[in-house]
Amino acid sequence: MTRPEKKRQTKEQMAITLIEKMFEFAGHDIRYKDVEGRTDNWYQQWTMTEAQNKEWKEWGTKFIKTKLRTNLKSAQTEMAWFDLCYGLTISDWLQNHPEYAE
Repeated sequence: MTRPEKKRQTKEQMAITLIEKMFEFAGHDIRYKDVEGRTDNWYQQWTMTEAQNKEWKEWGTKFIKTKLRTNLKSAQTEMAWFDLCYGLTISDWLQNHPEYAE
């Protein structure tokens, strides 16, 4: 296996682990295999609280830092992008930020 293939495989496995942990932190009995291959907005069908999201992002940042052997800032950026693309909807966001409510 070439180095680029190994790196791609590592990132794919990392994404699977992050998704599975996200559902675990959110308290949902869902696995990656349940959403694998779906092209709809599956991440909007389940929710997590802002506190659960923060806890998951902290865990994910450490996980990414270790797996990719990168610095903290790069791991935080990678985790922020992952959350933006695949993070579950935050159920209590407006309650915690009433200044944005209409």
